[in-house]
Amino acid sequence: MDKWTDVAAQADLFEGAGIAVTSHGLDLALFSVEGEVFAIDNLCTHGNARLCEGFVEGHHVECPFHQAQFSLRDGSVRCGPATAPARVWPVRVEGGRVYIQWS
Repeated sequence: MDKWTDVAAQADLFEGAGIAVTSHGLDLALFSVEGEVFAIDNLCTHGNARLCEGFVEGHHVECPFHQAQFSLRDGSVRCGPATAPARVWPVRVEGGRVYIQWS
C-alpha cells in the first residue's frame, strides 16, 4: 500500500527556489516551477552539495558547487560533472499541503 506523508505547506514554496525538508530520515528538496511541485533528493550525486540551494532554470536544478544539472521531473543528469541521476519522489498538493508518496 502506498502512503503519502505531509512534508510542507504549499505557501512555503516560491517559484524557482528550493526548500529543504526531512521525511522518513531522508533530506529532500522541494521546488515549485510553473505551478507544479517537485521533490528530489537534496544531495547532489556528484558531491556534498544541497540541491535546495541550487539555481533553478526551467525544470532543472543546478548544483551550487560544480554546476551539475538535474531534471526536477525525473532526476536525470542534464549536465555533468554528475553522472548518476538523483532520486525524485511523487508529489501531490492537497488542501494547501505538500505530500510525498512512499511505497
